[in-house]
Amino acid sequence: MKMKSKILRTMLIGAMFASLPMTTLAKDNKQLDYVALGDSLAAGATPYRELDKGYADFLVDRYEQSQYEITLNNYGVPGYRTTNIVSELLNPTNSKYGPLRESIKNAELITIDIGANDLLANLKTIQQNPSTAPAVLNTIAQNLYLILSEIEKINPRIKVYVMGYYNPFPHLPKQEQAVLLPLLDALNQTIEKVASANGDEFVPTAKVIKKYETAYVPNPNDIHLSIEGYKAVAKEFWKAIQEE
Repeated sequence: MKMKSKILRTMLIGAMFASLPMTTLAKDNKQLDYVALGDSLAAGATPYRELDKGYADFLVDRYEQSQYEITLNNYGVPGYRTTNIVSELLNPTNSKYGPLRESIKNAELITIDIGANDLLANLKTIQQNPSTAPAVLNTIAQNLYLILSEIEKINPRIKVYVMGYYNPFPHLPKQEQAVLLPLLDALNQTIEKVASANGDEFVPTAKVIKKYETAYVPNPNDIHLSIEGYKAVAKEFWKAIQEE
C-alpha cells in the first residue's frame, strides 16, 4: 500500500508540472530569455544624443535583483517605426529576419515600444490638415497588429508587454501642448486596443512620467528620458509583469 501511495503521489506531482505553462516553469527556474523590440527608448537614447541604459536594461536589473538569470536580446533601434519591425519579422531578405525570429521563439519575455516615430513623421501634415490623423493612426494599428500577431505565431505561449507613450514635449507652451496631447492620447488608445485585441498587455507610462516630467524629460530640445525616467518606465513594466 505504501508503494502504491508513493507511486500515485509521484504521478500526481508529475501531472501538475506537466500542466504548468512554459513561462511559469521559466520563472520557477529563475532563468529568462528577454527580447526587447522598439525604437530609441528600448535602445536607451539619452536626452543628449547618446546611448546608455534604457528601460529594457533597468527591467533586467529588477529581474537580477530578484535572483533571476536573464539574457537580454535588445533589438531597439533609434528612429524605428512600425514598418521597420514588420520588415524584420516578415521579410526573409532582411538581415535580422532569422536572428530575430529565433530570439522570439526562445523568449520567455518580450517588450515593445513602437509607433511614436510613425506619428512624429506625419506630425506636420496632421497639424496642417487634422483630418489626416485617423489614416495615420490606422496604419500604425495595422502594422502593430501584424507585429503582435506574427510574434504569437512564432511563440504562441508568450505574452508581449506593449508600452504606451509619455508626453515628449513637456517644455512646450501649454497652448501648443493642448494641440499635441490629444494626438498622444489617440496614439496610446490605438496601441492599447491593438494589444488587447491580440491578448497582450498594455503598459501605460504617461501618468508616471507626468509626475516629474521636466526632470524625466530634461532637455527642452530632445524628447528622450533621463536615467530616472527610464527607471520609472521599467518599474511600470515590472508591475505589469508581476500582476500576471
